[in-house]
Amino acid sequence: MVPTNLRAFIEMLRRENELIEISAPVDPNLELAEIHRRVIDEQGPALLFTNVQGSAFPVVTNLFGTTRRVDLAFGPKPEQFMKAVINATSTLMPPTPKALWGERGLILDLMKVGTKNIQQNQAPILGGLKKDNPLAGLPVLTSWQEDGGPFVTLPLVYTEHPDGGHHNLGMYRMQVYDDFTTGMHWQIHKGGGFHYHEAEKRNQALPVTVFLGGPPALIASAIAPVPEHLPELMLASLILGQKLPMVENPHGGHRLVAEAEFAICGSVPPHLRRPEGPFGDHFGYYSLIHDFPVFNVNHVWHRKDAIYPATIVGKPRQEDYFLGEFLQRLLEPAFPMAMPGVKDLWTYAETGFHPLAAAVVRESYSREALGTAFRILGEGQLSLTKFLIVTDRPTTLANFSQLLETVLERFDPARDLFIFNKTSHDTLDYTGGQLNHGSKAVLLGTGDPVRELPRAYTGGELPEIHDIAVHCGGCLLVSGASYAAEPELPQRLLANAASRLTQWPLVILVDDASDIANDQTKFLWTVFTRFNPASDMYAQSSVNRHHIAYEVPIVIDARMKPGYPDELFPREDIVELVDRRWKEYFAR
Repeated sequence: MVPTNLRAFIEMLRRENELIEISAPVDPNLELAEIHRRVIDEQGPALLFTNVQGSAFPVVTNLFGTTRRVDLAFGPKPEQFMKAVINATSTLMPPTPKALWGERGLILDLMKVGTKNIQQNQAPILGGLKKDNPLAGLPVLTSWQEDGGPFVTLPLVYTEHPDGGHHNLGMYRMQVYDDFTTGMHWQIHKGGGFHYHEAEKRNQALPVTVFLGGPPALIASAIAPVPEHLPELMLASLILGQKLPMVENPHGGHRLVAEAEFAICGSVPPHLRRPEGPFGDHFGYYSLIHDFPVFNVNHVWHRKDAIYPATIVGKPRQEDYFLGEFLQRLLEPAFPMAMPGVKDLWTYAETGFHPLAAAVVRESYSREALGTAFRILGEGQLSLTKFLIVTDRPTTLANFSQLLETVLERFDPARDLFIFNKTSHDTLDYTGGQLNHGSKAVLLGTGDPVRELPRAYTGGELPEIHDIAVHCGGCLLVSGASYAAEPELPQRLLANAASRLTQWPLVILVDDASDIANDQTKFLWTVFTRFNPASDMYAQSSVNRHHIAYEVPIVIDARMKPGYPDELFPREDIVELVDRRWKEYFAR
């Protein structure tokens, strides 16, 4: 049975020995986050903190920190249902009586998808109301010492288009400035930001309702990379397997999710910006201070016994990894329908998702794969992809080494690498040197193999290189001086040693080759969060009729560079505090 609200999920986790309750007093400023990080690193249980300093509300974290807990939250039915819906598009065309009867079970399930209004006295969300200093007393967490303040980290931000009609439910972090106002981190290509843009053109404030908690399905739908006009509340209902209960707000405005823990109600005024950040984000670095819209809070509804849900983000793997894995499995059957020619698609949580994606595509005629790559880069949030790898060979995309070997065996550098400068970047990706700006690369590997990949380096010493390691067949990692000391090292490597590296299609310059070579998470995080294709990819090349034809090896400079945000590390005194109190937290 899929849990229909947060407390039902918590009780399920308790029964399954997947929850630990911590009754010792814990500070929401840094201490709670450090406890969480250690537990998730050990693939430990969800954590219910019942004695959070400065608040009467308990805090729950690490709800989705393992594959098992994600499976408990959603069960197998959503994936089965999604596959059935996609399969039915062929069996129901045309919709004959026989075909309709054959899909009667699916049709009955589809009739359960949607929302339903319930009476106010049946809606737990209306159990309490805060109008004076509405945000006071919420146990909002500060996760990293350089954060600009406390942030709401699991907000489900609901908006509607100013013209009426479609809605958006997204997860956009919220820095709490005071008891009445927060930041609203609407990044580019996010639905809530589109709604705000339309309201701002009309010089109107945009009404906003932020839900905390509710069914786990609501959290999943808020972060799902669905097409812009697909209603997230409908997706939540689909995952839930029943209509989503809603209730009218007695103070007017949006309907409220009846089973939510909190509903923060207010508006975002037009043309007003305020500095927001820094914030230790899911890229594993601090995103820096930038101006973002401001959310003015009017009132807060909450359950009488409300539980505040939160997450901590940072270097992978965190909770977003496991939720992202589930959502990709859920949405995978829909990719061929939305993008003909795409057989499989994967974005890599280890990189923060947008820096790296891969696809298995159809190649029924020459260069069809390239056209499909362009289609992927034009699709919703996938348009923020920085590095796209495409093949027509069946492969397990989640296994990056297997994918990369499949592509590098087939990769022709003269025709299969494309680098596009002056494109958009994810707001959290600072490798482009300017907020929201950067470049993209597409790497193709289709057809039959054109080379046998080396799996051990036997070329002898390389000038200025002190560490050499193999990540997988055809991919060599090398380390030398830091970027700050020797920014032109990759150019010299090509000039002085390219002839010894021609067997290696891909050579990646990193700060510590041996440390990351055999660990997919470390490799992907280190490499793909530390280079911008247009400025950090090097190869000998020639131009023929406006096409750049590259030669192997392709060298990527993935060293840390001046101007990149700081990597996330916990503060030493907090580490010592948690060390000292560890047994106290988990005393039985």
